[in-house]
Amino acid sequence: MPIAIPDGVSVEIAENNHVTVKGPKGTLERDLPIEMTIEVEGSEVKVSRPNDLKKMKSLHGLTRSLLNNMVLGVKEGFSKALEINGVGYRAVKKGKELTLHLGYSHPVVMNDPEGLETTLEDNKITVSGIDKEAVGQYAAEIRSKRVPEPYKGKGIKYVDETIRRKVGKAGKK
Repeated sequence: MPIAIPDGVSVEIAENNHVTVKGPKGTLERDLPIEMTIEVEGSEVKVSRPNDLKKMKSLHGLTRSLLNNMVLGVKEGFSKALEINGVGYRAVKKGKELTLHLGYSHPVVMNDPEGLETTLEDNKITVSGIDKEAVGQYAAEIRSKRVPEPYKGKGIKYVDETIRRKVGKAGKK
Protein backbone atom coordinates (compact mmCIF):
# COMPACT_ATOMS: atom_id res chain seq x y z
CA MET A 1 0.00 0.00 0.00
CA PRO A 2 1.58 3.30 -1.02
CA ILE A 3 2.21 6.04 1.56
CA ALA A 4 0.72 9.41 0.59
CA ILE A 5 3.06 12.38 1.08
CA PRO A 6 1.05 15.40 2.36
CA ASP A 7 1.79 19.00 1.31
CA GLY A 8 4.82 20.51 3.06
CA VAL A 9 6.50 17.13 3.58
CA SER A 10 9.49 15.94 1.56
CA VAL A 11 10.96 12.43 1.49
CA GLU A 12 14.55 11.80 0.33
CA ILE A 13 16.13 8.37 -0.04
CA ALA A 14 19.94 8.13 -0.02
CA GLU A 15 22.08 5.02 -0.58
CA ASN A 16 21.61 2.01 1.73
CA ASN A 17 17.97 3.10 2.28
CA HIS A 18 18.88 6.08 4.49
CA VAL A 19 15.57 7.98 4.51
CA THR A 20 15.21 11.65 5.47
CA VAL A 21 11.71 13.05 5.99
CA LYS A 22 11.31 16.83 6.38
CA GLY A 23 8.10 18.54 7.40
CA PRO A 24 6.62 21.51 9.26
CA LYS A 25 7.33 19.98 12.71
CA GLY A 26 10.94 18.92 12.04
CA THR A 27 13.20 16.38 10.36
CA LEU A 28 13.51 12.63 10.96
CA GLU A 29 16.27 10.36 9.63
CA ARG A 30 16.43 6.58 9.72
CA ASP A 31 18.24 3.65 8.13
CA LEU A 32 15.63 1.19 6.85
CA PRO A 33 16.26 -2.47 5.87
CA ILE A 34 18.54 -2.63 2.81
CA GLU A 35 16.61 -5.56 1.28
CA MET A 36 13.53 -3.40 0.58
CA THR A 37 13.20 -1.15 -2.49
CA ILE A 38 11.86 2.30 -1.60
CA GLU A 39 10.78 4.63 -4.41
CA VAL A 40 9.22 8.10 -4.42
CA GLU A 41 6.68 8.43 -7.23
CA GLY A 42 5.02 11.84 -7.38
CA SER A 43 3.24 12.37 -4.06
CA GLU A 44 3.55 8.73 -2.96
CA VAL A 45 6.22 6.46 -1.49
CA LYS A 46 6.16 2.80 -2.53
CA VAL A 47 7.92 -0.02 -0.69
CA SER A 48 8.46 -3.33 -2.49
CA ARG A 49 10.13 -6.59 -1.48
CA PRO A 50 12.51 -8.78 -3.52
CA ASN A 51 10.67 -12.11 -2.90
CA ASP A 52 7.91 -13.72 -0.86
CA LEU A 53 9.97 -15.34 1.91
CA LYS A 54 8.47 -14.98 5.41
CA LYS A 55 11.32 -12.72 6.56
CA MET A 56 10.91 -10.42 3.54
CA LYS A 57 7.15 -10.17 4.08
CA SER A 58 7.62 -9.11 7.71
CA LEU A 59 10.43 -6.65 6.80
CA HIS A 60 8.15 -5.21 4.10
CA GLY A 61 5.39 -4.44 6.61
CA LEU A 62 7.87 -3.06 9.16
CA THR A 63 9.54 -0.77 6.59
CA ARG A 64 6.19 0.57 5.42
CA SER A 65 5.00 1.23 9.00
CA LEU A 66 8.25 2.98 9.98
CA LEU A 67 8.09 5.21 6.88
CA ASN A 68 4.41 6.01 7.45
CA ASN A 69 5.11 6.92 11.11
CA MET A 70 7.95 9.23 10.01
CA VAL A 71 5.65 11.03 7.53
CA LEU A 72 2.83 11.35 10.11
CA GLY A 73 5.29 12.51 12.78
CA VAL A 74 6.75 15.45 10.83
CA LYS A 75 3.25 16.48 9.69
CA GLU A 76 1.16 16.13 12.89
CA GLY A 77 3.35 14.68 15.65
CA PHE A 78 2.51 12.02 18.24
CA SER A 79 1.47 12.22 21.88
CA LYS A 80 0.76 9.89 24.79
CA ALA A 81 -1.16 10.86 27.91
CA LEU A 82 -0.47 9.49 31.39
CA GLU A 83 -2.50 9.94 34.57
CA ILE A 84 -1.27 10.02 38.18
CA ASN A 85 -3.57 8.37 40.74
CA GLY A 86 -2.95 8.21 44.47
CA VAL A 87 -3.09 10.33 47.62
CA GLY A 88 -0.08 12.64 47.73
CA TYR A 89 1.12 11.59 44.27
CA ARG A 90 1.84 14.66 42.16
CA ALA A 91 4.09 16.05 39.44
CA VAL A 92 5.80 19.43 39.04
CA LYS A 93 7.17 20.78 35.76
CA LYS A 94 9.99 23.33 35.77
CA GLY A 95 11.64 24.07 32.41
CA LYS A 96 12.70 20.74 30.88
CA GLU A 97 12.61 19.03 34.30
CA LEU A 98 9.70 16.84 35.43
CA THR A 99 9.68 16.15 39.18
CA LEU A 100 7.46 13.29 40.35
CA HIS A 101 6.43 12.86 44.00
CA LEU A 102 5.29 9.23 44.13
CA GLY A 103 5.41 8.19 47.76
CA TYR A 104 9.12 7.45 47.82
CA SER A 105 11.45 9.07 50.37
CA HIS A 106 12.79 11.28 47.56
CA PRO A 107 11.30 13.03 44.53
CA VAL A 108 11.99 11.40 41.15
CA VAL A 109 13.49 13.92 38.70
CA MET A 110 13.31 13.28 34.94
CA ASN A 111 14.70 15.49 32.17
CA ASP A 112 12.87 15.71 28.83
CA PRO A 113 14.91 13.99 26.10
CA GLU A 114 15.94 15.94 22.99
CA GLY A 115 12.99 16.43 20.63
CA LEU A 116 10.32 15.51 23.21
CA GLU A 117 8.15 17.76 25.33
CA THR A 118 6.08 17.02 28.43
CA THR A 119 3.15 19.14 29.53
CA LEU A 120 1.36 18.96 32.85
CA GLU A 121 -2.31 19.61 33.49
CA ASP A 122 -3.66 18.75 36.98
CA ASN A 123 -2.76 15.06 37.34
CA LYS A 124 -2.22 14.38 33.60
CA ILE A 125 1.20 14.24 31.93
CA THR A 126 1.28 14.50 28.12
CA VAL A 127 4.43 13.42 26.24
CA SER A 128 4.59 14.75 22.68
CA GLY A 129 7.11 14.75 19.83
CA ILE A 130 7.64 13.80 16.18
CA ASP A 131 9.26 10.38 16.73
CA LYS A 132 6.59 7.79 17.66
CA GLU A 133 9.15 5.36 19.06
CA ALA A 134 10.77 7.98 21.33
CA VAL A 135 7.38 9.26 22.59
CA GLY A 136 6.28 5.74 23.53
CA GLN A 137 9.62 4.92 25.17
CA TYR A 138 9.70 8.06 27.35
CA ALA A 139 6.04 7.57 28.36
CA ALA A 140 6.89 3.99 29.37
CA GLU A 141 9.88 5.23 31.41
CA ILE A 142 7.66 7.72 33.28
CA ARG A 143 5.07 4.98 33.93
CA SER A 144 7.76 2.60 35.21
CA LYS A 145 8.59 4.98 38.09
CA ARG A 146 5.36 3.82 39.81
CA VAL A 147 3.39 1.14 37.96
CA PRO A 148 -0.30 1.05 39.00
CA GLU A 149 -1.04 -1.57 41.64
CA PRO A 150 -4.15 -3.78 41.41
CA TYR A 151 -5.69 -3.17 44.86
CA LYS A 152 -6.26 0.61 44.98
CA GLY A 153 -5.09 1.53 41.47
CA LYS A 154 -2.41 3.90 42.78
CA GLY A 155 0.42 4.79 40.41
CA ILE A 156 0.98 6.21 36.92
CA LYS A 157 -1.15 4.75 34.14
CA TYR A 158 -1.92 5.57 30.52
CA VAL A 159 -5.21 7.48 30.16
CA ASP A 160 -6.76 4.74 27.99
CA GLU A 161 -5.41 1.89 30.16
CA THR A 162 -7.70 -0.13 32.42
CA ILE A 163 -6.27 -1.64 35.57
CA ARG A 164 -7.48 -5.10 36.55
CA ARG A 165 -8.58 -4.65 40.13
CA LYS A 166 -8.29 -7.30 42.83
CA VAL A 167 -10.36 -7.73 45.95
CA GLY A 168 -8.48 -7.17 49.21
CA LYS A 169 -8.10 -9.85 51.86
CA ALA A 170 -11.28 -11.16 53.47
CA GLY A 171 -11.87 -10.85 57.22
CA LYS A 172 -12.41 -13.76 59.67
CA LYS A 173 -15.91 -15.10 60.28
